[in-house]
Amino acid sequence: MKDLNRLKVVLAEKKRTNKWLAEQLGKNVTTVSKWCTNTSQPDLQTLDKIAELLECDTRVLITSKIATEL
Repeated sequence: MKDLNRLKVVLAEKKRTNKWLAEQLGKNVTTVSKWCTNTSQPDLQTLDKIAELLECDTRVLITSKIATEL
C-alpha cells in the first residue's frame, strides 16, 4: 500500500510527537498513530488543522514533491 501522507516525517522535522498532535487536536493518540503509519487517514478539515499546528502548507503533508519545492 502506498503512503498517502507524510505526517510522520513532518512531525519529526518539526520536532513534535504523536502525543503532542493528539493533545492539540483533542484526538486519541492511537488515531494519530494510525495516521502516521498510513493505516488510516485524517479528513481534509483535520489535515488543514494539522498543517496550521505544524505551520506548514497542507500540501507538504501529502506529497514529498511539493515538500521539496516549498
